[in-house]
Amino acid sequence: MLPFTEPASVAEAELIQDSLRSRLVIPASAVELPRTVVGLDVTYGEPSVAAAVVVEVATLEVVEVATFAGEARFPYVPGLLAFREVPLLLAAIERLSTPPSLLICDGYGLAHPRRFGLACHLGVLLDLPSYGVAKTAFVGSSDPPGPARGDAADLVDAGEIVGRVVRTQSGVKPVYVSAGHRIGLDDCSDLTLRLSGRYRIPEPTRQADILSRSVLRSL
Repeated sequence: MLPFTEPASVAEAELIQDSLRSRLVIPASAVELPRTVVGLDVTYGEPSVAAAVVVEVATLEVVEVATFAGEARFPYVPGLLAFREVPLLLAAIERLSTPPSLLICDGYGLAHPRRFGLACHLGVLLDLPSYGVAKTAFVGSSDPPGPARGDAADLVDAGEIVGRVVRTQSGVKPVYVSAGHRIGLDDCSDLTLRLSGRYRIPEPTRQADILSRSVLRSL
């Protein structure tokens, strides 16, 4: 595990991203998918709440949850969200009884201006397979995917495929999937569909969003 470095400025944060990006590993072939995955999300408030939810891939059942409430210290800057969320998410992950096998972030991986979004940052620090599923596009463009569940289209930025636009439910808006670390885009897309039971958003991050909001309300 690499330590999290808190930057003192936007320029330093961008340098950290550039440095860590050299450690990214995106396999060309399929990887063996784990029995469970961990969905991650942060709800902002005073304090902000990070949630880590362990979900069984085969059944979509929640196996374990952990939360952490604290201050989001770094200001909001587009493209540097990881520096607000990573410290909170690491603290929530550390509270899980079993080390995670794969992380799913509510955010971006390679679909990022510097090809190093939240999922990349967390994955590299923990050296774990990780990827992002976002509700909207941050960079790039794509053809609209077909209307049926499972239809997809490549997300392209500056001539590079940085993610995939995936329809997780028929007739519903798609989600934006991008690899983070140690998992390829095909596996990310397939796993996103497997984890999207009745809802547009995959169950791990959907449950993490529900949990973080609930804990914040209770505080």
